[in-house]
Amino acid sequence: MDDLEYLHAPGKRLYIAARQRRADPTTLGQLVLHLPAFAFSLGMVLVVGRLFELAWGLPLWLPVTLWLVSGLLVFHRPTEDLYARYVLGFRYPLPHELAKLGPVWREVTGRAGIEGDGYRLWIENTENLNAYAAAGHIVGVTRFAVESLPSAQLAAVLAHELGHHTGGHSWSTLAGRWYGLPCRAAFRAGHAVLSSTDSVMVRGSCLVTAVLLAGSSFMLLGPAAALLGGVPLVLLLLPYATAALSRRAELRADVHAASLGFAPMLTEVLLAMENAGTPTSPAPGTTGPRGAVTRSGPGAQLLASHPDYATRLHRLRPFLTPQR
Repeated sequence: MDDLEYLHAPGKRLYIAARQRRADPTTLGQLVLHLPAFAFSLGMVLVVGRLFELAWGLPLWLPVTLWLVSGLLVFHRPTEDLYARYVLGFRYPLPHELAKLGPVWREVTGRAGIEGDGYRLWIENTENLNAYAAAGHIVGVTRFAVESLPSAQLAAVLAHELGHHTGGHSWSTLAGRWYGLPCRAAFRAGHAVLSSTDSVMVRGSCLVTAVLLAGSSFMLLGPAAALLGGVPLVLLLLPYATAALSRRAELRADVHAASLGFAPMLTEVLLAMENAGTPTSPAPGTTGPRGAVTRSGPGAQLLASHPDYATRLHRLRPFLTPQR
């Protein structure tokens, strides 16, 4: 199945959608789940800003403003290019790769009514069958996928990635990671300090301090301490909620590709990936067409960032049935 109806052929009319991007419910849910890390990071920036104010007289609003504005630079095209090249490890397509990717990408964006020139195509130089959507304009695909997939199946993969961009999944993922960076850095530093010491006294003192703080809070605040006690529970549930929304985003991207007429091709790709046992761990700050991440232990399915292949194939089945 390698036939594509190229909309850019002579005599074809191309329609451009009025809304090139949107924030679907999955994106809004992701942003809500990022709020705790954002609040913690903001608190750290405020503390650092206060120290700068006391030491050098810098106004408190300056570091806070710089930190907030820095997130916009992540979606600046030159900065995105640096992110794709040096963080994700992508490269520009070679001439023969671009010769295949270009017409396929124009077909996909033409069907969706999207300005394809607003995105940049990248290659991951690996032998895996994968693709990625990242930041605001990055669409990556592996060299193996370009060389081995027929044009129709490659179009289905790219349509899936376009669905992540038009649904807002990609930019919300990167924004959450960027603004949560101080929070993650603080937790990793604390974990490293505790892991590096073999002193039972140090670890015991941390536990005693936590118990004393909890007891003092209950005595001083009474019922209000119950609300504070719920904070750790919320933090424990965040990974499960984040994984659930990630799985939902993958299903929405599948539906996007299917709605453009690529359901049969995407089904073939997923079956091939399932049979090949394709690795499914996503690159940081990216989304893609991979299946469920392989995990072991209790609750593994609840922490998987991608749905299992059976679920994805089941969701595509209605698009394979001819409409009467």
